Amino acid sequence: MFRNRFNAKTEFLVSIIAVAIVIVFLVAFEFSENNISFGQSDQFSKSENASRSQAILQFQSQFCGMNSTLNKNSFITEYLLPQKCEMPLGILADNDSVWYVSTKLGTLGKFDVNNNKSEEFKIPVWDSRSKPTDMSQTWDVKTDSKGNIWFTDEKQNGIWKYEQENKNFSFFPVPERPSTFGTIYPVSIAFNGDDELYFVGIRSKSLWSANVSDLKNMSPQGISNISIPLSSFNGIDPDLVSTGSIDIDRDRNVIWLSVLAFGVKGQLFKFDLATKTFTPYELPDHLDSPVGIAIDEKGNPWITDHGTSIFFMVNSTNGKISEFSTSPLSRISANIPKDFSYTLPYWIRMDVKGNLWFNEHIGNKIAKFNPTDGTLVEYWIPTQNSLWAPCIPNENSCGISNTLQFSIGKNNQLWFSEWTENKLGMLNSSKPLSFVVDSSSKEFNIKRGETIEIPLVVSANQQVDLKMIGSSTITNTGNFGNSSFSFSQDSFSMSPGETKNVTFLLTPSADLENREYTLMIGAENNEMSYLNSIKVHIS
Repeated sequence: MFRNRFNAKTEFLVSIIAVAIVIVFLVAFEFSENNISFGQSDQFSKSENASRSQAILQFQSQFCGMNSTLNKNSFITEYLLPQKCEMPLGILADNDSVWYVSTKLGTLGKFDVNNNKSEEFKIPVWDSRSKPTDMSQTWDVKTDSKGNIWFTDEKQNGIWKYEQENKNFSFFPVPERPSTFGTIYPVSIAFNGDDELYFVGIRSKSLWSANVSDLKNMSPQGISNISIPLSSFNGIDPDLVSTGSIDIDRDRNVIWLSVLAFGVKGQLFKFDLATKTFTPYELPDHLDSPVGIAIDEKGNPWITDHGTSIFFMVNSTNGKISEFSTSPLSRISANIPKDFSYTLPYWIRMDVKGNLWFNEHIGNKIAKFNPTDGTLVEYWIPTQNSLWAPCIPNENSCGISNTLQFSIGKNNQLWFSEWTENKLGMLNSSKPLSFVVDSSSKEFNIKRGETIEIPLVVSANQQVDLKMIGSSTITNTGNFGNSSFSFSQDSFSMSPGETKNVTFLLTPSADLENREYTLMIGAENNEMSYLNSIKVHIS
């Protein structure tokens, strides 16, 4: 059963995009002088060299952003990195600097937001530098109270520290190398105070910890692990089971972490730092790929499910789950079937005002969710690479930017990395929204076969051409399944200061299960979308 579920969804997703847990490379060659065997015929050597050259060209075309152009809209500005094929991933916005790691070249970059210039520091050990079609994934970058920069390293199987004061790197290898993968693949790190470091790895079944003062360069000394109780994953291929990410609730002295067998099963754990005990939280079958975690002021974790279009909140007291959906997948490719039109929300962070931010990997958007009023604002990223979607020949505006990580900076700026485009991007969220959509009613009760009408008020702050949109938690993609819906008006233009009344109509299908669903209803233009979350109880 588990294997069938994995194949049905995951194989399609992997075929169109490099997802978090399973990155599909175009080529698997790793080149060095040692690869060449002496005594081969000239003809074979020429053939081998031609294959190598072709593989390198394919890799550069797919991953390096060799011909990237800088795109811009009202909210987002992009910046090209100084070297070719940097493949930036982990990123940290810290005061006037944005730190990023080149997963291909093995450099730690420091981008000055005041003059838009980068300074890069060579990481001492980075095997991928000498291999034309290789990289070491760095998913997380953090800073401590002393201003040191910490980041994960997949291939070298450890954690790096960079001391800004003396420009010195230190490396702390993890004392475990799984035989199947050769690395635990460190993916998410968090500090509890100044001296406690915790992290997890994609290929690890443990929560790892270290006392920073005990760490020694090039030594695993001081790093220890705590096994995660994974009995609920029995019967699933162990190689599929991985850790997603962690976040620390310092007010309650607990760590939350996500565990998943991508496309098969997901589970959350709360780890009590005082008692050193785990509390598991079960998730519904359809929430099978939890990755990102952010904890709100009430101690409730918010999770992004990177196998669907769903993000959700878990009540830490009673375990009740509240689900929400992104807007429908659009403008990526006309060749994606409706049943597989996932936006794949990825990593999630909370800002100082309590707003939740997350990136939509295939949705190609940066999203802000306000838990207080239930509104979702999504910002379209103006870069699309057609090599990362099943694009139809000559299809306009097809593909994604591969925005895989982001960090919240100061002055309402959010910075993100475009992994395959050799660029960083900045979202200025302080700019006024082009329009808003209001709903006076936030909750409805409805019986199957009946139709509800939900009144909306659209207000324009500038000249806009709008399309009404809706999604729901009825399906994992955000579609409405067999239920029917419509708007009193689908699309229209508005002038600055104009308001318009629009009605949304929903008729639940006869086969819809009796429970609570969340509708996301609003509008979009070519730069942003604005949706309201509305609870609907079906009976």
